[in-house]
Order: sequence, then structure tokens, then C-alpha cells
Amino acid sequence: MRVAIVGGSGYVGGELLRLLAMHSGLSVSVVTSESNHGRPIHAVHYNLKGYYPGLRFVRYSLDTVSKEADAVFLALPHGSSLHKVPELLEVGLKVVDLSADYRLKNPELYRVWYGYEHPYPDLLQRAVYGMPELHRDELRGADLIASPGCNATASILALAPLIKEGLIETDGIIIDVKAGSSEAGSKPAPHDHHPEREGSIRPYAGEGHRHVAEVEQELSALAGSRVRASLTPHAVPSVRGALASAYSRGVGDVGERDVLRAFARMYGREPFVRIVRNTPLKYPSTKYVIGSNFADVSFAVEGSIVKAFAAIDNLMKGAAGQALQAFNVAAGFDEADGLRAPPLRPA
Repeated sequence: MRVAIVGGSGYVGGELLRLLAMHSGLSVSVVTSESNHGRPIHAVHYNLKGYYPGLRFVRYSLDTVSKEADAVFLALPHGSSLHKVPELLEVGLKVVDLSADYRLKNPELYRVWYGYEHPYPDLLQRAVYGMPELHRDELRGADLIASPGCNATASILALAPLIKEGLIETDGIIIDVKAGSSEAGSKPAPHDHHPEREGSIRPYAGEGHRHVAEVEQELSALAGSRVRASLTPHAVPSVRGALASAYSRGVGDVGERDVLRAFARMYGREPFVRIVRNTPLKYPSTKYVIGSNFADVSFAVEGSIVKAFAAIDNLMKGAAGQALQAFNVAAGFDEADGLRAPPLRPA
């Protein structure tokens, strides 16, 4: 199956290229970049030298992509995928969008969180939120996958078992996410450039991060009622990784055994979620998921407070890895194809 990567010169595009080089049933036929067109892949992603001989970045063209690919991964900034998705679907391609342009079901939320009126509300309903742990059945055969955000992924995976089994109150959930600098993308910006983060830990988007809309959407669907959460991300001086710590109030006399059973029931057979218990660390660490598609989850019960944790590599389970995992499900491949590399250690 031939794959195009639109926006292939950034960190997420590079990760997609790295993963697809290991896939048994997918080959990369087109990689686009407006600023690097004409250059070989390794001129931007030198770690991939020798993997894509002869392949060069090209400018985006619907005609080129439709003729040379069967599926498209859009690794573009928010808003840039908006009008490309319908035209790609129209010519019969499967589409995985890694931006936020099709993640939210309610079109009104795009005005609130992204500042524009969504022009394709019908496609919002057609898109499947690309988290296999929640939507595996819906993903099978899907032609439009909206890949989740990294902070949202860690937050949802931490809280989903508690919400699904009614173990916590659904109003007033507090989420703290620590995120590495690669989350900000490959183009330096004030305060997000890594030298500005090094030696510093600071909150940002303290009055509402966009990913909370995804968290509330997905957890509300699990609960069958409105879930309200507050999410504050923190910039930390690491390159990769996102760690979500979620705080909530338990329902009734909820104990550690109840929570462990909920996590085991939800994740016991998941190929990329590992429950961290009875280890020296006891709780997840981003250090042990870097370079992999794993999410490590755990919890703590302190009186009436239930705490849940999830660690991911933001470029993998938080972006390219999860996108490929969801596409594998949609296209009928082995779910783990291209994703079997274990985490790096040391990292």
C-alpha cells in the first residue's frame, strides 16, 4: 500500500518516515515539504540516511498525491489540513490527520478553542478519533482518522478506566501534564525553543489548554454524562516525553484494589499500554517509553483522592506511533506492524 506524508520535514513527519521504514505492508511514495522541496529525505532527517534512496521532498499537489498514493498522513499545523481532507477523501484516499482539525465532534468547539468556524461539520461526524484503546471497532475500515493530541492522549489513558467504571466524580478533575520541547515542533519559537526551556519548569496555557476539549469529549462518551476537567501543561527541559498526573475524588469507598481491577480490565490485553506496578519506580516515567509506542499507566489512592498517571513519548504514542497504530487497525494490518521497536535505554 502506497503512503504519502504531507508535511514530512517536521519532527512528526520524521517519526512517520522512521516507522514506515519498518512496516511490512506500507511503502512511502510521496513526502511533501514546501520549504525543502527538491531535497533528499536525509538532508532533513539525517538519521534516515540509507532508508529512502532516491526519494525527495516535493511540493504538495492533489494530483501527485492522488496518483502516487493510496493513503495520506497529514503532519501539518492546526488549520492547514482543514481544506485538504475533503479533497483527499473525494479522490478516494484514506486520510490520517495529525492536526486538531477533525478531532472534535461539536463544530461549535472550534470557534471556542481554535478561533474559526468549522466548514465541514459532516466530516467531523465521519472522522474516527484515532485512539485504538477506545475506538478499535470504529476504526476498522475507517477512511478518515483524527489522530489525538499528545497531552490529550496521556490524560485520557490515565483517566479512562476510572471514568469507565464510575470510580471517580466526573466534575472537577485536575490534570497536570509535563511535556518535552519537541511538542512545540521543529521551528524555534520564543519560550518554546529548547534553550529557553533548559533549566526551567513552568506552566503554560494555565487558563485552558486546547487538548482539554478532546479529554472532555472522550471521557464524557465513556461516562455517558458530562465530564469536566482542567488541564495545565508544563514545559520541562526534556526533548521527548509527556507525563500526565490526574487528580480526582473517588466515589464511595473506592480503594486500591478497585482501581487496579479497573485498569486491568481495560488495559490487560492492550498491546501498547503497560500497567506499572510492583517495580522499583512504582509509577510511570517517560524515560522508559522514549522511542516506543508504549503508554505506561499507574495510580495511587490517598484517602478520598484518586490519582492516575500516564507516561508517553509525545512523538510516538502522542503522535506518529498512535497514528500508525490506528491506521493499521483501519486498513487491516497487524496493529503492531512498524511499531515493535522497544523503548530506548538509556535515553
